[in-house]
Amino acid sequence: MTDQVMTRATPGRMAERRKKGVRKALPPLDYLLAFEASALAGGFSPASKTLNISETAISRKVRLLELHFGLTFFERSHRAIELTKQGREFLARIKPALDTIRDVADDAMVKSQNRPVTLAATNSVASLWLTPRLHAFRQANPHLKIMLVASDSDEECLADSVDLTILRGDGNWPGYKSHLVFGETVFPVCSPDFLRQHPEVAKLEALNEAPLIEVSSSHTEWMNWRTWLRHKGVSRVDLEQTTLFNTYPLSIYAAVDGVGVALGWGHLVDQLLESGKLIRPLGDAHVRTTFGYYLLLPEKRIPSAGCSEVAEWLRQTSAARKRYGASLSDDVTERV
Repeated sequence: MTDQVMTRATPGRMAERRKKGVRKALPPLDYLLAFEASALAGGFSPASKTLNISETAISRKVRLLELHFGLTFFERSHRAIELTKQGREFLARIKPALDTIRDVADDAMVKSQNRPVTLAATNSVASLWLTPRLHAFRQANPHLKIMLVASDSDEECLADSVDLTILRGDGNWPGYKSHLVFGETVFPVCSPDFLRQHPEVAKLEALNEAPLIEVSSSHTEWMNWRTWLRHKGVSRVDLEQTTLFNTYPLSIYAAVDGVGVALGWGHLVDQLLESGKLIRPLGDAHVRTTFGYYLLLPEKRIPSAGCSEVAEWLRQTSAARKRYGASLSDDVTERV
């Protein structure tokens, strides 16, 4: 077969073609990769092993590439293929470009792997649930970095710069996939020393006049002492001896220091209960809500490999959590 001559497109000729609007669309990248692999391997069969796709798929992609340009890159015989002059010229020019694309992709992958996974959560979850677990995560995953953002602002936690978010709610966030991390079970907690000094707080009716610790928050839907006591049947709620804090972690640390009785969220205070720094003066008395804390992933964003690993770690940690099982004494609120 007589080869057609591949005309070398000089910068001036290329600019002239663009001005005339005759620039042809680029062929799909997989066509170019199939051609390159076939040319370097000397056949469609070995190329199929290189790219891990069928020989038929390789042959079809190469043929479509030839049709795209209206050129013949291979002489085909019954058992072999051989590059034409057009094919050799095309390979000489396309291979450096493909190598450059590979280098750029490798660099981008390295940068992506080195970029921290930004995980946002409420102050309570970040301080009391995530932070105590980060050391074990880093030891098991030294190749990953986490940037932890703690905020009680939903807008900040759901910013475009955030990869993963843990928020309190009912599981419905438009534009996000949600996975329950843990539910919401709330009960009084205090330090052992405080209970020894104020044994009366072991009785529900005495809490109304006891030194209580409260959180002043813009999230009016979050449970507070007035709501909790009313759900336990305490009709007269005065709360005169209340100490206010602006974040939940501060209220819990104040309870550890013996300032008063705080409302403890199951899972958030578990480690402090297990260590004995906090106790439950009313035993198993608690209020359960229909809310919970959810892991949120943007639906329209393709997660990085690191982001997927962190999300899977959070799901596994959630699956291994302590269960606050339902009982006959449970109080379940609708929307607190």
